[in-house]
Amino acid sequence: MPIWAIALGTTLLMQTVASFMDQSLPIIAPLLLSGVGLAPERVGNLSSLNSAGVIIFLLFGGPLLAKLGPVRMLQCGVLITVAGLAVAATGFWPVLVIAALLMGAGYGPTPPAGNRVLAATAPPAHRTLIFSIKQAGAPAGGALAGLILAPLASWYGWPAALLAAMAVGVIASIGISPMRARLDIEREPDRDIRLRTIFSRDQVMRPFKAMRGNPLVISVTALSVSFAIVQGSLFSFGVTYFSVERHLSLPEAGLAYACMQGAGVFARIFLGWLADRTGRPDWNLTVQAYIASGLVLAVAALPDHPNIGLACLVAGATGFFAASWNGIYMAEIARLSPPDLIVQTTSGSTVFTFLGYVTGPSVFSLLVTLTGSWTVPFLVVSAQLAAMALAQTTILLRRAKA
Repeated sequence: MPIWAIALGTTLLMQTVASFMDQSLPIIAPLLLSGVGLAPERVGNLSSLNSAGVIIFLLFGGPLLAKLGPVRMLQCGVLITVAGLAVAATGFWPVLVIAALLMGAGYGPTPPAGNRVLAATAPPAHRTLIFSIKQAGAPAGGALAGLILAPLASWYGWPAALLAAMAVGVIASIGISPMRARLDIEREPDRDIRLRTIFSRDQVMRPFKAMRGNPLVISVTALSVSFAIVQGSLFSFGVTYFSVERHLSLPEAGLAYACMQGAGVFARIFLGWLADRTGRPDWNLTVQAYIASGLVLAVAALPDHPNIGLACLVAGATGFFAASWNGIYMAEIARLSPPDLIVQTTSGSTVFTFLGYVTGPSVFSLLVTLTGSWTVPFLVVSAQLAAMALAQTTILLRRAKA
């Protein structure tokens, strides 16, 4: 088997598992938060804390990734997420903060580790497609979480759902061990990982220095932040919105959520292939942003007690365009980065992207609280993506004339 296929299989598996585990809290949020006496929209704050945990790893985890290698770091990340789920399973609401941060830190190695492995092995002619297939694991994991964890939580209670997610993580972490010998060959075993090195100012600034002076990376990153605000809001509030605001049962809400995530699986692969064929991934992403902005409004316009078919159709269409940008974005960052700076550039760009995941759900939650409406937050989320798409269009047109 070619090395790129082994690399793709390993990173796709771990992307799927990481997403499956990471989406477990939003899936069980209606039951968990009601059980601890919190309003359902507080799931947005947990999602923001989760994203903050990702940022913490991206800022300080570079030396660990270099020393241990991407495969070992992916294994460690999954086990950190398992620890976060174990903390959440206590059901004690003050420690949900710790749980969310741990889960985010565990997810943190997934983008830079996956990029490092694939950038070193993917055939250039199919780079965007391969990156998109790997990134398809994110909505695939979310879809599986909606199909499996929502019914488990409804039938046996939310602790059983968390236990199932933890078991999946442990099994996957053990399962990829044989791949380390072939994929961790570029690691730096002598890399200094003392605390003063990890937390040094130079280490923190290194990812941003790698981005500096590269306007193409900055432009793609800005659009990814806007997409992240949309995706973070949809994924954080999807099940809660369908069940609490549109009054579907939890299994029905989980099915609609699974359609949203599942459509993103096919879309990431198809749109990644399309970007390779057109040779203009920047324009592909911009057009995609306009369409996704309109579909967010369709989600907000769903009637109360919608037919489950209608809910799944709208959710699926929205997921197709609003949750399928990641692979093209990751491939573009890798393509635009010098080979020796791919990890640093990916980490820096992903920090900004996850700031979108942090701010989106938190602002969405705040707007629900302030306005008493779910429509206003959806309008705001849609409008900011449309505005960014318009700005990106202007940049691309100017670049074409230059």
